[in-house]
Amino acid sequence: MSRPPVVLIVDDDPRIREVVRFALRKEGFETVEAGDGAEALQAFARDKPTLVILDILMPEMDGTDVCRSLRAHSRVPIIFLSSKDEELDRVLGLELGGDDYVTKPFSPRELVARVRAVLRRLEPERRADLPVETPKSLRHGELHLDLDRFRATWNGKEIVLTVTEFGLLRTLIEYPGKVYRREELMERGYAYDNVVAGRTIDSHIRRIRRKLAAAGGDPIETVHGLGYKIRTSD
Repeated sequence: MSRPPVVLIVDDDPRIREVVRFALRKEGFETVEAGDGAEALQAFARDKPTLVILDILMPEMDGTDVCRSLRAHSRVPIIFLSSKDEELDRVLGLELGGDDYVTKPFSPRELVARVRAVLRRLEPERRADLPVETPKSLRHGELHLDLDRFRATWNGKEIVLTVTEFGLLRTLIEYPGKVYRREELMERGYAYDNVVAGRTIDSHIRRIRRKLAAAGGDPIETVHGLGYKIRTSD
């Protein structure tokens, strides 16, 4: 049998870690824990977790610094956990490369559902309206998505995307020219779209476009007042 997903829980409050640990283990996940940023980096290197739940406000090294450090060499899914509910803080976490954001107090069941939703994005989607044989890759001009290897390239140059970024880019490239409203992108990227602001999607798209531009091109077009699409001319 394959090993269950391993979740690294990073929070300076042991009570929060206990609640999250209990909820995840009850659902079959393995967990490891860290009480601060430095411990988190050590645990990540040692245990190689499948996903990280990361508190933002911690002493010494906060969650944003941990995220920056992880994103320098890893695309591991990251769910931010924080008592701060300001939209600016949420957008900042996503701009740094977070895949989702949960605020305290939170429902343990919702947190587990979000963990499952993010991990599902690591696997090829199977939709009821598509044939069983799903495509192994998608290509649009110089942009290529390898769905099995979770790898994106532009003209052969790899673009390192987070799980959420890869899923959003895949959605856009599936139907070039189709305008996706933010609500549609939310539905495809989040289990609880009612708590995701439009600016959250904008933050993810901005990061994707910066990465594409750095690799040599950007086929994403903003349709003002509506959403986003992949240009058919590329």
